[in-house]
Amino acid sequence: MSTHVDITVTVNGERVARRVEARRHLIDFLRLDVGLTGSHTACEHGVCGACTVRVDGRIVRGCLVLAAQLDGSVVETIEGVSDTGEIRDLQDAFVARNAAQCGYCTPGMLLTSQELLTTNPKPSRHEIREAISGNICRCTGYHSIVDAVEEVAKARGGGV
Repeated sequence: MSTHVDITVTVNGERVARRVEARRHLIDFLRLDVGLTGSHTACEHGVCGACTVRVDGRIVRGCLVLAAQLDGSVVETIEGVSDTGEIRDLQDAFVARNAAQCGYCTPGMLLTSQELLTTNPKPSRHEIREAISGNICRCTGYHSIVDAVEEVAKARGGGV
C-alpha cells in the first residue's frame, strides 16, 4: 500500500500538483510543500485557530484536514486573501486598533472575521465575540479585535 497520494489543488488561484504523504495535514502541506507560511501551526488539535485557511469558500482548521482529502479543492490562505485586497479594510482596522500585537493569531482572526462579515454584515459585539471565540489570542484581550471588526462592519454598511 502506498503511503503517498497525488493531489491537485488550486492554492490562491494557482494550480498546485504534488505527491504528498497520505497523512500530511493541510497546514503542513501549505507551509512545507507550497511555502506559504502565513497561517501558523500551534496546538495541532483544532483548538487555537492559528492554522485557519479557507477551503472551497469556508474556513477550516488546517491541522484537522489531510491534504489528500482536498484533491480538486480551492484553498485560500491569508497570503492569497490579502493579495486580492479582500481584507484590506480589516487589516487596516487591526493595525489602527492595535489588534495585532504579536501577530501569531492574526491570520486566523482575519479569515474568521471576514467569514463573519460575509455571512452576517451587521454583527453585534456579542456575535463578533462568538465568531472569533475559536481563535485564541494571548496578547490583546480581544477588545481591540472586536472593536476592529465592528468598525469594519459599520464602514461596510453593516454594524450594530
